[in-house]
Amino acid sequence: MIRLFNVYYPIRTLVLLIGEALIIWTSFLLGTVFEFRQDSYLVLNFEGGYYKIFAVTALVLLCSHWLDLYDTARLNTKGELYFRLLMVPGVLAFLLAGVAYIRPEYLLGRNSATIGLLILTVALIGWRLGFTWLVQLPILVERVYVLGTGERAQRLVQGLRQNPEAGVEIANWTGKMEGAVTRESMAAHLMEAVQRQKVHRVIVATPDRRGTIPMPELLQLRMQGVKIEDATTYLEKMSGKIEVENLYPSWLVFGEGFRLGSTLLLTRRILSVIISLLGLIFALPLFPLIALAIRLDSKGPVFYTQARVGKAGRVFKVVKFRTMRQDAEAANGPQWADDNDPRITRIGRFLRSSRLDEIPQLWCVLKGEMAFVGPRPERPEFVEWLSKEIPFYGVRHMVRPGLTGWAQVKYKYGSTVEDAREKLQYDLFYIKNASIGLDLLIVFQTVKTVLLRRGAQ
Repeated sequence: MIRLFNVYYPIRTLVLLIGEALIIWTSFLLGTVFEFRQDSYLVLNFEGGYYKIFAVTALVLLCSHWLDLYDTARLNTKGELYFRLLMVPGVLAFLLAGVAYIRPEYLLGRNSATIGLLILTVALIGWRLGFTWLVQLPILVERVYVLGTGERAQRLVQGLRQNPEAGVEIANWTGKMEGAVTRESMAAHLMEAVQRQKVHRVIVATPDRRGTIPMPELLQLRMQGVKIEDATTYLEKMSGKIEVENLYPSWLVFGEGFRLGSTLLLTRRILSVIISLLGLIFALPLFPLIALAIRLDSKGPVFYTQARVGKAGRVFKVVKFRTMRQDAEAANGPQWADDNDPRITRIGRFLRSSRLDEIPQLWCVLKGEMAFVGPRPERPEFVEWLSKEIPFYGVRHMVRPGLTGWAQVKYKYGSTVEDAREKLQYDLFYIKNASIGLDLLIVFQTVKTVLLRRGAQ
């Protein structure tokens, strides 16, 4: 796996992305050469041809990203994959037609774009078919041994087998041993599997390691070049979250990350202020329209404030456009919103799905109560309850809460304790790996989440 912006990506995903970028570039380069022939040198070198091809390449990659073509876990079938793949040149054709109508000088000219699109359509399908064969090569498949027999080890094995996109093959695991599981039998099974099945990595998933883990054998394998990794660390890399089940406080104390230096905090604060100011300036013309729609749709104020828990457990008032009836919590008190919640007004449902109800929170960012990126702030009543139900829940309060966050772009809206537990695991990953690069990645992913209206409720 390769680490970018403090997030780990399978090598095969980067191979897919780089290969596709080269194919797009080559398709439009060939289209230019076929159309202009001997004049193509002048078009490419003196009329900004290479820059125009680069811009088209970036546009195609962005379209593919929005269609989840680099996150195939979201695609149910191969048919859906190739259907969306064919949508890419279709969408691109409409975009290029619009550019040709408004600013034709931005294109390469003549029929070069049309020829490039035809080449690209065939090349993309051929590349995806070839990639299916390519990822089966041993160099792109990692063979692992899972050391452990408990519930955590079983969950790890099952998760890896259900996620073929990760490029990981379970060579063997302790659960397949015959007879009693002792330290000696576990060590023998491990060493035999490594020798016979060419294991690249051993993942330690035993809950109790005192006197049960074959440490001398693991040290010997480490010296031989086999990677040894704790299940918590490995799952963090694979899933982008930190599992709280069987998580030891010592892992948080002595592990890497969870260090927020003054330079990082200052830079994040400056970026939050700049983005919030720009957001408020651009959104200001929408305020009277949204206010009018809310007042016409239901009785009550346009804005509403609600207590939320911020950094270090301090309570502050968050400001949002009202999306529920004025008496929404009169009968049952505080509660999460559900699917088809009757408390949500008609205009409120639209504001929630489009995230327009969140715009006033930019004021909270400017005041310093929130950051633009961070864990979403929760209500004090829920924090008190969830802190008792979920271990390490209070760790999320070591940073400012955010308008958007890693949990928001990776998981759906939460309305249960299990949802809160899942989102906490993503929040812990963010806090551990906080960086400017990760913040920018989250902002980029947020644009896609908002445009596709994912995770809202």
